[in-house]
Amino acid sequence: MKFLDKYQEHTYAMLRIITGFLFIWHGTVKLFNFPADFPYPLNPLMYAAGGIETVGGALVMIGLFTRPAAFICSGTMAVAYWMVHGSKTFWPIINEGELAVLFCFAFLYIAARGTGIWGLSKSS
Repeated sequence: MKFLDKYQEHTYAMLRIITGFLFIWHGTVKLFNFPADFPYPLNPLMYAAGGIETVGGALVMIGLFTRPAAFICSGTMAVAYWMVHGSKTFWPIINEGELAVLFCFAFLYIAARGTGIWGLSKSS
C-alpha cells in the first residue's frame, strides 16, 4: 500500500479537521440544544464539557492552538468515559463509551502530532 505514502499529510489533516468538526456538535447540543435537544439535565460539569467540546473542537478543526486544544479535549473524553460510561461497566461496547474512547485517543494523537497542513498555525 505504498501508493498511500504520498497522502499521509493530507489524510492526517482530514482526520484532524473531521474529528474537530464532529466534536463541535457534542458541545452545541449541550450549550444551545442545536442541532438537537440534549436529553439530560445539565450541571456545571456538563456546561464546562460543552464549552470544551465547542471551542476545543473548533480550534482543532481550524488548526489553531492545536496541541493544547487537542490535549484538553482528550482529557475531557477520558473524564467523560470514566465518570459516565466506565462507572457502569468496564466494557465500552456495553457501557456505550466507544465514541468517548475514540475521541480521547484521536485527540491524544492530534496533540502529539500537532497541526500539520491545512491549519492556521504551523507552530501549534
